[in-house]
Amino acid sequence: MNDTTVKLAAERYRDYILPPYDAMMDMEGFDAICAFSNTFSGTSVYVPRLRTIFCQCLEQDILRLYNGHNIRELVQQYSFSERYIRNLIRRERSSQL
Repeated sequence: MNDTTVKLAAERYRDYILPPYDAMMDMEGFDAICAFSNTFSGTSVYVPRLRTIFCQCLEQDILRLYNGHNIRELVQQYSFSERYIRNLIRRERSSQL
């Protein structure tokens, strides 16, 4: 069976596409699902939250923006706890010694 046959059936019977692939189809289209399937078929794939995927990027941004007095603002902006941000800053300072 080729991708064209699958694509035509998927377009005709869109309500029968399994979740979460139905949402992927809506967001990215059939070709993206084919690429995803060809890459990961037969494996177990866990997709973490964006915050987890980009955690180190967010931490670097927090460290860049920290001015010594704005932890509460960073807590609000990044939705990390105050304790988490304080520990991040402490770790960064100790690694620079």
